[in-house]
Amino acid sequence: MQKTSGFLNIYKPSGISSATVVHKVKKSIDLSCGHMGTLDPLAEGVLPIAFGKATRLFNYLLHKQKTYRAVFLFGQQTDTEDSTGTVLVDNARVPTIEEIQNVLPNFTGEYLQVPPSYSAKSINGIRAYKLARQGEVVHLQAKKIIVYKIVCSKQLSNNQFEFLITCGGGTYIRSLGRDIAQACNTVATMTRLIRERSGAFCIRNALQLHDLSSENWQKFAISPESVFEMQSVNFDNIEAEKLRNGLKLPFHEVGKYKLYLNDYFYGIAEGDGKFIKAKVRLV
Repeated sequence: MQKTSGFLNIYKPSGISSATVVHKVKKSIDLSCGHMGTLDPLAEGVLPIAFGKATRLFNYLLHKQKTYRAVFLFGQQTDTEDSTGTVLVDNARVPTIEEIQNVLPNFTGEYLQVPPSYSAKSINGIRAYKLARQGEVVHLQAKKIIVYKIVCSKQLSNNQFEFLITCGGGTYIRSLGRDIAQACNTVATMTRLIRERSGAFCIRNALQLHDLSSENWQKFAISPESVFEMQSVNFDNIEAEKLRNGLKLPFHEVGKYKLYLNDYFYGIAEGDGKFIKAKVRLV
């Protein structure tokens, strides 16, 4: 049976936008689709693509943990905070790996991060990067993010260091490099970024775009129920029919659940402590 809703774990190459990847996938599978978490053109790695009704699950995947491998060049600053931008500062001091390791505990846990000026954040309905390209000074509000783990894994050259980072959604890795450099009284720019994991999607299982075709994509499709780490609930017969018709059922727990109706995966339900209701229907 043809799968009409689900996910594809795509490896986005460096040098193209996430939107371009979605366009290429859509041409192969001939279904509506969208990516679950943008990667900048410089970045590469795991880009989950939802197709069919699975695109409705975006909000349920926003806060998943992500793992990155990043390279920062210390002593250089660009306007975009990565190597695609215009160099503003060059040949500033380069900290030792010991200095870097000493400040990393300051960036573990929650902290307020100012997004980069060249980002998709909106200011009065206009993307920040569009304002920045017009030469306007962009002021973005700091946002609380969470970094679960950060390690300076190796020194690649005199001024380039590799980091392994596990963080929550909404974290700008290039801005994290900027902030680490500031803590070391210098500047840095990101030169490489690889997303190795995004929730249930892992780089070792990611599919290269050139390996995807209209003839074979079905065998790579991932069922929606397999990407969520949440409890399941199952309702039969009359109760199942009520939920299918958009009604609530008495339910004394609070949370989000994988919803099964008559043992068949139906979508996502939410309980508020009094009732439970189907919130996302995939069938």
